Amino acid sequence: MSSIRGVISLVFLIINTLCWALPLYLLAALKLITPSRRLQLHMLEGLNRLAMGWIGTNNLWIRHVLRPRWDIHVPPSLRDGSARRRWWLVIANHRSWTDIFVLQYALHRRTPMPKFFLKQELIWVPVIGLAWWALEFPFMRRYSQQKLASNPRLAERDREATRRMCERSRQAPMAIFNFVEGTRFTPAKHNQQQSPFQHLLKPRAGGSAQVINTLGDRLSGILDATLDYRHADASFWQFLCGHGGDITLVITQRPLEPWMLDGNYHADAAYRERFQQWLNQVWKDKDARLSRAGNDIDEH
Repeated sequence: MSSIRGVISLVFLIINTLCWALPLYLLAALKLITPSRRLQLHMLEGLNRLAMGWIGTNNLWIRHVLRPRWDIHVPPSLRDGSARRRWWLVIANHRSWTDIFVLQYALHRRTPMPKFFLKQELIWVPVIGLAWWALEFPFMRRYSQQKLASNPRLAERDREATRRMCERSRQAPMAIFNFVEGTRFTPAKHNQQQSPFQHLLKPRAGGSAQVINTLGDRLSGILDATLDYRHADASFWQFLCGHGGDITLVITQRPLEPWMLDGNYHADAAYRERFQQWLNQVWKDKDARLSRAGNDIDEH
């Protein structure tokens, strides 16, 4: 029975995506041939509304059909309409494609249009890859340490994509989502990295630092999202079947500290070291939160 629900959910997700994609593609085509950035921004606003409609329809399905056991905590600052007119940086740990649906469910209509850092390969995902491109999501390339060592200029491509997205983001409120571990958590990756954290991979600071360096005067704060899957199945298929288990999402708001706004991550070694230390401490706090939550459940 659960497999049937999974198939139905997958078919619904595909149909819902196609229904919203058609008008989105038409508007994206107009945006592509429009020479004025001012007019492009009006069209981008329309594209964002279509994307928010897609998210809202997905949320209705999740709420009334899948009925997941999610325990979601958001800060008071997101409970009034003003948060939707501000800029936010959202950082989160990463376990599954389900993460995106949990975060969108929790923050829908609480923050402005979400935009994710995406791997370059995802632009080829049918239908939604082109939609992400039209919505001006930043696509990031991943290079091995050997390639970067032989050609350091390759790293500049990701920086330029981030800078371009941030500059455009100054023109309209946005929530920029960054899974700072850079990949989904698996025990194999955890062992390969020799991660110092019990439940997390090592965080990467470059993308978040560049967002703050470019948008710092616009950002209202950093939303630190902790996804706890330790008593749930992280499989996206199990989520579609309505049997993902208990997932806890805790979002806390962290302030932008003054020193963050007065530096350049890629040009200032002292600033880079300080930012990496700050992010590592955030990850230590997150890891401790996950450990405490596990202990509380085990005691009961």
